[in-house]
Order: sequence, then structure tokens, then C-alpha cells
Amino acid sequence: MKNRVSYYILFIAVCIVSSCTTTNISKYYSKHKPVLYSIEEVYKSEYNKQKFSLLFTDKSYNHLSLELLTDSIRYIYDFETTENRLNDTLEKYHLNISAMRSLISNMQLLRCKWIDNLDYYVDDKKNYLLYLSIYKQTFRLPFIEPKYYVLTYFSQPQYYDSEGRLLDHRSRRRLRKINNEIFYRVNDKVCYTVSTLFR
Repeated sequence: MKNRVSYYILFIAVCIVSSCTTTNISKYYSKHKPVLYSIEEVYKSEYNKQKFSLLFTDKSYNHLSLELLTDSIRYIYDFETTENRLNDTLEKYHLNISAMRSLISNMQLLRCKWIDNLDYYVDDKKNYLLYLSIYKQTFRLPFIEPKYYVLTYFSQPQYYDSEGRLLDHRSRRRLRKINNEIFYRVNDKVCYTVSTLFR
């Protein structure tokens, strides 16, 4: 009897884990497209004024780390999202307070843990892609690492193979990996992976 109960518990656990890991990214992207679009547009606009990245450092998404890059120095500030000194810092670096507050709120809404610009090279030319990590699981099981949707936004349409995997620009037969991960097509310019690493 004990063995049968153990098997049922194991079966239920497997079902729960499977439900957490098989969410359809296309449905997710379509459902949240307006918010994702807002995040993308605001981030790009503000990044053009001042290079920065945002990272939520707690499970409640109320504490964030703001990393600012100047020509010579990298500054890292930690805030609660409700703090007035966050506004003071945004103003100091000429970032639009209202736009940045909207970006932070939308990231909280989608449980977006991290957003940054990454550089990559094509034919020796430097390019940038927007890189954001969204917490995927609806709840956390013991001993199971959290998983993230990692979305990448390219400025130009990309090449994909018949399985929807991102291909290298120069050689369309070779997979392009980002942070050693294989990425899959969402649309021509956006691709994703599911990872235990958010950056």
C-alpha cells in the first residue's frame, strides 16, 4: 500500500513539473505582446540616453538593482521600487522618471527578472540585442531550480532552421548559441529559450 501511495505522489509531482515546463511560448508571447512591446520600446529609448540594466533581486519583485554604465565607471545601485531616491538617481542620469517607472511596473507585472542589452558581432560588425528573462513557473517545487523564459530581440530578421532554431548569420547551417543556449523562433526578430539561468 505504501508503495502505491508513493507512486501516486511521484506521478502527481511529475504532472505538476510537466505543466510548469511545457507552457506554449507563442501563446504567452501573444497574450503579453502589448506589455512586452512597451518594455522593449521604453528600454531602448532610455538606453539610448544612458546605458543601464535592471535586475530584480527578490522573489516579491520589490527590490531592484540598477546598473549604470558610463564611459569609465560602472555604478550599481540597490533600491526598493517605492523609494524616492530611485527617482533622484534616474533624474541624475537623465532618465525619464515616468517612462522608467512604467518599465519597472511592466517588468513586475510579467515577473521579468532582468533586462539588458548584449553585444554580438556579424561580419566583424558590432550589433546589439535586447535580452530579458521572465520567471516561468507559477509556483516553486522543492529541489527544482526556477526556470526562465529568456527572450532576445534582434534589430534585424534572423535565420532559423526547419525546427525553428536560431542560425548563425554567416553560415546558415550552423546554430547560433547565446550564452551557450540554443534559441528558438518566436518571430523573425524575436527568439527564446527556457533556462535555469536568467543571465
